[in-house]
Amino acid sequence: MSTTMTIRLEDEVKDRLDVLAEATQRSKSFLAAEAIRVYVESNEWQIGETQAALKEADAGDFASAKDVAALARKWKVNAG
Repeated sequence: MSTTMTIRLEDEVKDRLDVLAEATQRSKSFLAAEAIRVYVESNEWQIGETQAALKEADAGDFASAKDVAALARKWKVNAG
């Protein structure tokens, strides 16, 4: 199932979308829908990870100084 949505684009972006649609032999609608899908998935993932990290932080679930130092040694990074 799909739905119709109207959006406003800057002229330059619309022109670039026209060129891309022609080059890929895809419709502008397909390319715009795909771009929005990827954007939404990426942002959903980011927000989910942030919320999970905040839950862990609120629960006091942090790496110890020893854990951080061990990881720094593993990657040969000067942590301090």
